[in-house]
This record gives sequence, C-alpha cells and structure tokens, in this order.
Amino acid sequence: MRLPRILIVDDESTLRTALFRVLDKKGYSVVTANRAEEAKLLSQGGSPIDLALVDMNLPDGDGIDFMIELKKMMPECEVIILTGHGTIESAVRATQKGAFHFITKPFNMDELISLTEKALTHKKLQQENHQLRTELNKKYQFDQIIGQSEQIKNVLSLVERVADSDSTVLVTGESGTGKELIARAVHYNSPRAHQPFVAINCGAIPSELLESELFGHVKGAFTGAIANRIGRFELADGGTIFLDEIGDLQPALQVKLLRVLQERSFEPVGGTKNIQVNVRVIAATNKNLEDLVQSSRFREDLYYRLNVIPVYVPALRERKTDIPLLFAHFMEQFNRSKQRKLSGISTEAMESLLNYPWPGNIRELENLVERLAILKGFGQIEINDLPVKYRSVRDSNLDLVSMDIPENGMDFNTAVDHFENSLILRALEKTGWNRNQAALLLRLNRTTLVEKIKKKGLRPPGDLTPEISQ
Repeated sequence: MRLPRILIVDDESTLRTALFRVLDKKGYSVVTANRAEEAKLLSQGGSPIDLALVDMNLPDGDGIDFMIELKKMMPECEVIILTGHGTIESAVRATQKGAFHFITKPFNMDELISLTEKALTHKKLQQENHQLRTELNKKYQFDQIIGQSEQIKNVLSLVERVADSDSTVLVTGESGTGKELIARAVHYNSPRAHQPFVAINCGAIPSELLESELFGHVKGAFTGAIANRIGRFELADGGTIFLDEIGDLQPALQVKLLRVLQERSFEPVGGTKNIQVNVRVIAATNKNLEDLVQSSRFREDLYYRLNVIPVYVPALRERKTDIPLLFAHFMEQFNRSKQRKLSGISTEAMESLLNYPWPGNIRELENLVERLAILKGFGQIEINDLPVKYRSVRDSNLDLVSMDIPENGMDFNTAVDHFENSLILRALEKTGWNRNQAALLLRLNRTTLVEKIKKKGLRPPGDLTPEISQ
C-alpha cells in the first residue's frame, strides 16, 4: 500500500526540518522544497502528491498562485496554506482558490498534525466517492443492460430519450423483468446522477407505517415516535425517488402523493411545517393501473400524474433471443462470485430453456443459473442438469392433436380453427379458466388470448354468460 506523500514548501529551513521529522515519524512519505520552482520539479516526477503544506509568501512567488498551478497538475491534491501574516482576507482567498485549510504561524505542531490527518482523510473520502459514482454510472450505463432483441432496444432507446428530462416515469411490466434496473438507468444517465437515488417498495411496508417512511414524522406523532425522522422524499431531495409496486398504495396515501407531485411539498406525519422538495418520481408496477382506476382502487388523477412517460419492460418470453446472452452473463457472474467453472450450455439444454415460458422472468433465470453453478460446479450444462420443469417443456405445436386427412380431403381453415380452439380450451381447462395463466401456457399476450376467446365465443361448461370468469 502506497504511503501518503506530503510536500512541504517553505523557505524557513528550521520549520521545514521540524515538519519533515514529525511527519516522517508519523509514517508519511515527505519531500521538501524552499521555493516554488523546486516544488514544481518535485511535483512532476515520482508518486503523486497527496497533501502540500505551502507557505503564503515564497521567495519566488505567491503561495496561493503556486497552489493553483499544483492543483491543475494534481486536482486531487489537498493544500494547507501556512503564513506568518494571517488575515481574514487572505484566509478567504486561500479557501476560495481551493485550499483545504489556512493556518497562521507560529502554530502548535499537534494542531498541524491533526489538520494534516483531516486533510488526508478528506482526500480519501473524495476518492472513494468518485470511485463509487464511477462504478454506479458504469453499472447502470445502457450497455450494462443485457439484451439485443428489438424489444429491449426499444426500451433503452426510450430511456435514453427521457433521462435528461425531469418528467415522471411509470415503468410497467411483470414481476422479475428488471423494472428497478430500468429506473436506475434513467436516474444514473440523467443530470441528477450524482444526487441520491432512493427506492421504496410500497407493497412491502404495512400501510400504517408507509406514510412515515415516505414523508417522515415528528417526535410524538404516534406511539413509538421518540424522535423526529426524515422520510424518503426528503432523503431523495435533489435526486430521484423510485416508488416500486405503486399499485399497492392505499387511497389515503394516494391523495398525499398526488399533492407532492402537484406542489412538490408535503408535511411529515404529526407535523405542521411544509417541506419543499426537488425530486424526480419514477414509479413501477406489475399491475394494470387502468383496471384499478376502473374499479375505483386507484385514483384517476394520480394515474395520469404518474403516467407522463410510460415505459413497458417486456417479459422474458417476449424477448427470447436475449436468453442465451442473459444465461452467459449470469454464468460468468456466478463463476466469479461462487468460484465455479461452468464453461457453457449444450444446444439441447438451451433449446429447452427457450421453450420454457419463464413466469418469473429474468429473476427466475438468474436463480436457475445460480442453482446450476452451485450444483454442477464446472463443465458444460447438459439437458439432464436442468430441473425437471425446465427440461420437460416441449415445443408441442405438432403433438397436441393428431388427425388423419380423409380420402376426400378436408377444409384447411376449418381444421386450423378447430385446432386453435382445442389448444385454447385445453389451456383454459388446465388453468381453471384463468386467462392470465392460460396466456402464459400458450405464450400469447393476454389481450390476444381474450380477443380470440370472445371472437370464438368460448365459455366454461355450463356457463351461459358471454364473459369468462377469472
């Protein structure tokens, strides 16, 4: 590990020597110079300077001017200005130009050591924050969202277009499709990228606690409120708040959320102070909010406030060409994290995965690959390595019905219609006439299946009504 490197620039040889001995004893790598030109030469070679202690008045120039030049060469270098003629004006000028601190001679050596440690700690935190922001931006760049299908390309194109705006985004799609990943991509590719991204699952927190989680509370607002607490909206000020499972939000909270969207302000639970916030709202749901509006379980005005920019994340069965890419990505990920050596997957096993309907979407695929990495450990994944439900799926469009063509021929369109009816009825019977589940089995969009059922007039046995029960 590299020792922190400190540069001392002062024309007083006695002070330079004293500072060198103390800092060297503390375990720092110390270099000294008596003038600006010598210090510039030292700065250009060897390891970077972490901290510079610079005299205000140097024999060949102004210490602050030297600091400005030094920070151009090494932006992350911290600087403490030393002076025997301290004034408020010079202190303000030094800090405005980028100095970490300003100290007047003669100074207590313990005070300077403490200041030195604070400056180096500050530099380390700055580096860690920069690295974290870089990693976050890298993690949520568009090329980190795995997929080459047209469906996912369309989603990313839309995300790229809306990221720069402050408009509210509603992300919809089935559970496990990666809605939060899309929300993070919007945030980390927006001007708010260096501000907080605060996520909360509205369906995972009891309704009586959710209001406090969202908006905070004041001391004594309810039993157990022993101190003031900041809510998620206030924590996200300047950044983005992600409201997952927004369809589970209770009516009373829907009203309060609507006010936040309209006025950008709210009151904490039990409080009277109005808090202003500058927050971008991204909401997500796996429910059909329009259906909830029709059944009066979701406010229509809130729905339209949230649905400014709708982003639909396709189910995995709608983007099957991405399955091989996702499988390879998760395999490499778990090879690293689990210290495994999976080398790939056989054609037969991959075909079986491509035929599977993936009701759990990407999350289910990720869990499967993790299981395979742990149980298989190394080598190629074969068909028999897959759990039974994945390898028992067959592309059975030719096996469900077998019929002979009579000698006198048959009407093709009628036969195809009977065949389609048979497929739909079998799927509905298998799922207890649940249209959502039947659509999954047949790998159809739900709306497509419903249209076919209505067009064909299919009903459960004994049901004389035109609509099919859920």
